[in-house]
Amino acid sequence: MRKNLLSLAFFGIASIGLTGCVINVGDGESDWDSNGSWQKTQETNRGNLAKVALGMSKDQVTTLMGTADFNEAYVQQDKEVHVLFYRTQRLKGDGKTTKDECTPVVISNNAVVGWGEMAYSKI
Repeated sequence: MRKNLLSLAFFGIASIGLTGCVINVGDGESDWDSNGSWQKTQETNRGNLAKVALGMSKDQVTTLMGTADFNEAYVQQDKEVHVLFYRTQRLKGDGKTTKDECTPVVISNNAVVGWGEMAYSKI
């Protein structure tokens, strides 16, 4: 009887300790796929990119677009260049965002000089 009570107490305490744990069982895809948030993010980013204009400052872009998925910065011929990458298309269902799934926004001397692959390839 005492052994049964100890076992019951152990399992009761163990279950309380595990109540905050979540076990993710699935097909290897992340939450991007299970709740569609990647689709909403891409849709929002594509809509906001349509509002980006040449000459906008970096602060204006980040206010409009939010935090970039990736970014690069360097100095080229005494000009400060920033490239902000925003997820806009899904290529692989691996749950990871990669640069090839993003649209780059190129900013030179704190002004947007272009966006997209053509602008990125010219820097």
